[in-house]
Amino acid sequence: MPSPTFADSSAAEPPERGSVDALISQTRQLRGSVDAVRRDTWSDEDDPRLRWQRALCDLAVHHLDDLGQQLGQLREGLPPEPEVPDSAVAAAIPLPGVPQQPGRGSLLSRVGSAEWNFLTDEVDWSDELFRIFGRAPEDGALSLDELPSVVLPADHPQLTAMVTDCLVEGKPIDGEFRIVRPDGAECTVHMMGEPVLDADGCTASMWAVLRDVSELRRSQQAVHETHDSLQRLRHFAQTERRLAVELQEAVLPPWRGSLRFPHTGPASLDVAAHYLPSASSAHIGGDWYDAMPLPDGRTLLSVGDLTGHGVTATSGMAMLLGALRGMAVAGVAPGQVMGCLNHLLDAASQPALGTAVCCRYDPRTGSLTWSQAGHPAPLLFRDGTGRALPAPEGVLLGAASGAAYGQAEEQLHPGDVLVLHTDGLVPPSTELTPSTELTPSTGLPPRTELTGSDENSSGAQRLLGLAPRLSAARSAQECVRIMAEEFGDAERECDACVLVARVGS
Repeated sequence: MPSPTFADSSAAEPPERGSVDALISQTRQLRGSVDAVRRDTWSDEDDPRLRWQRALCDLAVHHLDDLGQQLGQLREGLPPEPEVPDSAVAAAIPLPGVPQQPGRGSLLSRVGSAEWNFLTDEVDWSDELFRIFGRAPEDGALSLDELPSVVLPADHPQLTAMVTDCLVEGKPIDGEFRIVRPDGAECTVHMMGEPVLDADGCTASMWAVLRDVSELRRSQQAVHETHDSLQRLRHFAQTERRLAVELQEAVLPPWRGSLRFPHTGPASLDVAAHYLPSASSAHIGGDWYDAMPLPDGRTLLSVGDLTGHGVTATSGMAMLLGALRGMAVAGVAPGQVMGCLNHLLDAASQPALGTAVCCRYDPRTGSLTWSQAGHPAPLLFRDGTGRALPAPEGVLLGAASGAAYGQAEEQLHPGDVLVLHTDGLVPPSTELTPSTELTPSTGLPPRTELTGSDENSSGAQRLLGLAPRLSAARSAQECVRIMAEEFGDAERECDACVLVARVGS
């Protein structure tokens, strides 16, 4: 019902149809595009990012639906004898793909009007307002005194303040409150209105337009909730990564540069290592490297990798590395060490798989005893050429209960360079394909000398191509620098470790 204040105002002329038609067409196209994006967000219900995108799309759809319907009314203009206030929409042009169900979907079904006359105590509600409140017209409209009976108690102060400001101070009404329908459903109503004054300046009546904004508010709430969920997940991921980094730094050897094991002797090892992070800072994995002198004068060298990322992988890596060190100090042979690590992973409460290489070097004889569990074999560089050591039998750690692990021995000579690495050192994008033919000028051995899978072998071929440079290096640290320059800037999906041991001359 229009306000008496504007009763004598003439109806505005509708705008030109062509410009409004163009706006309606643009709105329809945009609505279709949003629908297409919304359909794409249903691929994974568990992804919080997709839930947030879908909630934003739903919110945009609500706004575009209302915009299209309002533009349709603007094109048609007001009817000669309006039955709803100027603020309500008397006609709507449905957009493609938008269902128009009674009581839901169309703008008319969500907008109603009311007038409370204080001189006659009469209350006039539109049919749409009865539908919004879920009341039958024969039940009668609610007076201002009765209106709080259907409003949630928490919203009583808001409603009272709006009505009081309107009636006492003559302020326009613009606010929301929640109502409970007779069927128990909760509805959010947005009310706009103003007082109507008599000739003496007193409030004679109050009129208002009320709109059901429940779906719009639910969409907005979904956007806020998914945004908050994403923020919590991001904070959790940052915290987990920080813990993983701190744990990794606490477990990996703190030494930087070259070390000599043992500290004296002509055949002692010059050792250096390097950690290469993945392209994504979130992928802190379970890679490790280690070198330590043993009580009997020999030296332990090991590298390995545990599946997974984050705190779980780094804590599992810490467990394996601690067990490996303890058994090596106790004099357990490399093959038996691998069997014990396999049992440790197999019996763990959280199943995981791992790969590892464990080497024990005796400087008195120059012999290297080693064992492996599904890991790339160590690479030996001598006199400008390189080769992968023939690998003894050994399956992935945690893959099979009671698995047996073999041992192999290799005689190292003064000036030899031994490289242990995890399989993420050479990213797939830079690896040679299995069909690549090596020329004699590279100094590489035949393809058949490499062991392991094709992927590991192709990565080893790239490493073996550095044989002339590594053999000419004067220290283990220089060898690490050469490999870091070659592979350090490459985009890798996971982190990697490399350990270099050079036999003194």
